[in-house]
Amino acid sequence: MSGSVNKVILVGNLGKDPEVRTTQGGQKIVSFPLATSDTWNDKQSGDRRERTEWHRVVIFNDRLADVAERFLRKGRKVYLEGALQTRKWTDQSGQERYTTEVIVERFRGELVLLDSRSDNESGQGGHQQPQQQSRPQQRSNDGWGSSSNLDDEIPF
Repeated sequence: MSGSVNKVILVGNLGKDPEVRTTQGGQKIVSFPLATSDTWNDKQSGDRRERTEWHRVVIFNDRLADVAERFLRKGRKVYLEGALQTRKWTDQSGQERYTTEVIVERFRGELVLLDSRSDNESGQGGHQQPQQQSRPQQRSNDGWGSSSNLDDEIPF
């Protein structure tokens, strides 16, 4: 195989409300910490153990940035797809530092809200949550003499 793949899939909870910035060109950039947890039973003690890993997520996709800004709040459970990217920067003392982030790029990546309003209502007063839109069922002749429901959308 001559190519390579840089893809990250995470399901976790937001550690704090998203931070929204806008570039000089008007593009929104949204960032937030995402926590993923692993639980297991300790073989020696039998106690339940948990390890939490924190990921810094940065969204450069305008549409997903709008969704994140409107609907994401601390504690929300999300599914996201992106790519790992490490950047180098210099701190105030002149020390070179490295940060690895999960990047949701402009034409790649995905963000799905997994919990409903009732799952995450406590402590989130006043924030609007997405509402599901119901589509009327369409009936069409499939060319073979029978009618069928068309719920699929054309992907292009």
